[in-house]
Amino acid sequence: MRDILETKVSFVIPCYRSEETLPGVVREIRETMENMAGYTFEIVLVNDCSPDDTFGTIRKLCQSHDNITGLDLAKNFGQHSALMAGFHQATGDIVVCLDDDGQTPAGEVGKLLAGIREGADVVYAKYVHKHHSGFRNWGSRVNELMTRVMLGKPKELYVSSYFAARRFVVEEMKRYANAYPYVIGLVLRTTKNITNVEVNHRDRQAGQSGYTLGRLLGLWFNGFTAFSVKPLRIATLTGAFCALVGFLYGIYTIIKKIFINPPGLVTGFSALMAVLVFMGGMLMLMLGLVGEYMGRMYISMNNSPQFVIRESVGAGAEETDAEQ
Repeated sequence: MRDILETKVSFVIPCYRSEETLPGVVREIRETMENMAGYTFEIVLVNDCSPDDTFGTIRKLCQSHDNITGLDLAKNFGQHSALMAGFHQATGDIVVCLDDDGQTPAGEVGKLLAGIREGADVVYAKYVHKHHSGFRNWGSRVNELMTRVMLGKPKELYVSSYFAARRFVVEEMKRYANAYPYVIGLVLRTTKNITNVEVNHRDRQAGQSGYTLGRLLGLWFNGFTAFSVKPLRIATLTGAFCALVGFLYGIYTIIKKIFINPPGLVTGFSALMAVLVFMGGMLMLMLGLVGEYMGRMYISMNNSPQFVIRESVGAGAEETDAEQ
């Protein structure tokens, strides 16, 4: 039985195109944790149907170490679904999530664990200088704005993919069974006792980021359609504003026709067409937004899975559920 004074830490790492970088990340975790007193640890590696031999690398790591579990998802479900798969496998008192590319410094996990010891429920790493590409940094800024406006994230709180959470937070996140998980939204709805610690950020050593514009848009849609009705409220306010503008413009047109333009003179065709095109575009946008909500409700009602595990290897393989 594990020593009652020891705290078990589970490292959950979603993996995609990381066959070259993953061994270095695992090695850094092991070297760091083996030099920290009072902790035991396990590592859960989730292959999100990577097109390279990432799962082959995971299999080798599981064969070399008895505290590593590997999960192979049947298709590409996305980073947040991969995290949820890892959460269902993790057994630690504290769960730490980090990237597979080595840019998030596993050697500084002690800062996150110290934040937990000081009383925080969740501790996010805050990067002093980010080494992502310009596109990825732009996506992070948009995501920051979206989480503040749509999810009520405090302005001073910085969220990233490198964080540590207490067991009860992870258990609450696991209760979310719908097909479109968004981990940041799940954290924010579970607790407000969240803090930041500063860590370094590294250059990517190999490969390229799996984030594309389509993936980022999908992630943002998950965030504000799964955990907020503010988009629908914004749509309502926009519709009311357009209706008011249209009413005032109608009054203006009548007054102009009676008092300014002589009878029989046809005017305002260009303005009329501009208004029609604008209103038509707004209506299609609002209908699309409502359809997005309804579509996600339909998919959730059909019990579409968050993830499907094709194969599990390593320490906890026999305890892994086939589907969630």
